[in-house]
Amino acid sequence: MTLRTDAELDAALGYLAAVEGVSKQEAAKRAILNRAERLQHTEAVHEAAHRMKERWGSVLDRLGSE
Repeated sequence: MTLRTDAELDAALGYLAAVEGVSKQEAAKRAILNRAERLQHTEAVHEAAHRMKERWGSVLDRLGSE
């Protein structure tokens, strides 16, 4: 795979690589994996909240109205 970058992205990637002491390729890989992990976590939290709302929503509504 080839990653085409502009000056801004190349500078940011260079910064990440320097700070982490790795190659630009490794910095890009880590950034992609980190972002995917955060999105998966966010999705899991939303799904759990939806399940809890379905299960306990009526109880929470009653508690909130008193």
